[in-house]
Amino acid sequence: MTDISQLSQNAITLLKHMITVPSFSREEQGTAKLLQSFLQSHGINPHREMNNVWATNKHFDPRKPSILLCSHHDTVKPNKDYTLNPFNPVEDEGKLFGLGSNDAGGCLVSLTAAFLHFYERTDLKANLVLLAAAEEEISGTNGVEAVLPELGNITYAIVGEPTQMQMAVAEKGLLVLDCECSGRSGHAAREEGENAIYKAVKDIEWFRTYEFPQVSALLGKVKMSVTMIQAGVQHNVVPATCKFTVDVRVNDCYTHEDILNTIAANISATVTPRSLRLKPSRMEESHPLVQAGKKIGRNIIGSATLSDKALMPFPALKIGPGDSARSHTADEFIYTQEITDGIDIYIQLLNEVL
Repeated sequence: MTDISQLSQNAITLLKHMITVPSFSREEQGTAKLLQSFLQSHGINPHREMNNVWATNKHFDPRKPSILLCSHHDTVKPNKDYTLNPFNPVEDEGKLFGLGSNDAGGCLVSLTAAFLHFYERTDLKANLVLLAAAEEEISGTNGVEAVLPELGNITYAIVGEPTQMQMAVAEKGLLVLDCECSGRSGHAAREEGENAIYKAVKDIEWFRTYEFPQVSALLGKVKMSVTMIQAGVQHNVVPATCKFTVDVRVNDCYTHEDILNTIAANISATVTPRSLRLKPSRMEESHPLVQAGKKIGRNIIGSATLSDKALMPFPALKIGPGDSARSHTADEFIYTQEITDGIDIYIQLLNEVL
């Protein structure tokens, strides 16, 4: 056990080192090595599979339930509006700037600090499994999904994402749909062909205006957005095909299959979902971890953004320092006090269940 100030200082130093190492999704080798070395320097023998790094508490007991502490160390690429070097950790007026500082480096180092706090305890009611996951930003198959079978039987999880340390018990799922309308080619100057764009316009208007009737208390409405469209080869040819892409954020009132059945009954386009993996999820308010969070003053919220929680087949609570509104923005930052407070709250939360 270490006091919060020392844990915080070590966590912030680790985050600064992580910021200096580019770790775009599928390219996280550098930060994986850094995290391995950090854990080894604290007398821990971590495991690594591809770019995922994990460790268990010192007195791991397979007869006990296990709690997963998971966050990710991959980042998106910096956007063109950065005014600071995204790989130079600058600390100014209580803010730590750098790519991945808020999403989700601050969460990962805070969870790591909490793990270290409990690492040598012999009296824990449950095991702790710390996982620094890869490929979260792209929901990749070589991230958390690939290593879950290696982690043993997980009872439930804490997923570190920036929520201002409030409890996101519910999370929207994601469906990405590739749609295609078919017509018949012809010359634009004559009454020939069947214009696939006009057929697509009707379908797109349905996506724009349709509202699924069931509204979640925590996640609100299902949201459908047409985000891409492709059609035509030249100005005087009636297009025979029109393709468009739809981003669907699914609340916890519906399954992916429910959504797809409704869409198929209302549009003319053929619809191909890219994946059915990223399902909506919800942790019941009666769960001991949620009750523990309420006891220490945490509020319950829903989250419209996706995380590794969507890929976990067990209850998971999304909670972490930082603010989701800062994620993927230019000159991303986290307040260092948020990391200190995050470590403290993680430890309080775990104390209630351990």
